[in-house]
Amino acid sequence: MMFTLIGISLLFIAIGFIVNEQNAKYLLSGYNTMSEEERKKVDIKAYIRHFRNFHLFLGISFFTIGTLMAYFIDENTTEIFIGIYPILAYIFFIVTSFKYFNSQKNKIGVFVLLGVFIFIIVLFGSNLKEDKIILNSDSIEFEGSYGEVVPKNQIKSIELVSDKPKITLRTNGFALGTIKKGYFKTDKGEKVKLILNGDNKPYILLTKSDGKKIYYSAKQESNEKLLQKIKFASKN
Repeated sequence: MMFTLIGISLLFIAIGFIVNEQNAKYLLSGYNTMSEEERKKVDIKAYIRHFRNFHLFLGISFFTIGTLMAYFIDENTTEIFIGIYPILAYIFFIVTSFKYFNSQKNKIGVFVLLGVFIFIIVLFGSNLKEDKIILNSDSIEFEGSYGEVVPKNQIKSIELVSDKPKITLRTNGFALGTIKKGYFKTDKGEKVKLILNGDNKPYILLTKSDGKKIYYSAKQESNEKLLQKIKFASKN
């Protein structure tokens, strides 16, 4: 986590020094498509100062706030911050840049970032919600975007395991700190489904008759008690 915070923070600070008055006509979006006459109307010196100060502040504040969250709150909240804070910061930057030059690309940029922000909020909202297990008379149902209904006659085994396999690749899913939902590949090349609402151990492992595995962890409820409920329901 700290390496991520340090790396992204340094990247933001570096960006602030990459663009200058000399290369702005090549690197600065919106400004690089203007004619020479249009550029003369832009106070590029003031804008570059604004550009640099913003990225310095973004880099420093990103690292400071992210570090405090990582140490005093939790990993999940820190990763939400990492995904959302830069988007909001750049929306603010583009809007405050209108007084220097107001190009069509800048206006489009604001709407694009707002769209990305809304998409991320919806994505986080749907996947941060706990996906529960529903016990039906003839099946076990996993809720959520990556959930499924497993008929009881297709269940080979269901047990508690102390840990999940080592994950090397997310093939199709959502991962945020301890929350992992979707399909992942293990270090042994096996493809498994994780529906982990948190790092609540031991995990419930359901193995289907075709060999496919689903690892599940409730958000707050004891997985041991949940497994007892599942086994009791299976007998009835």
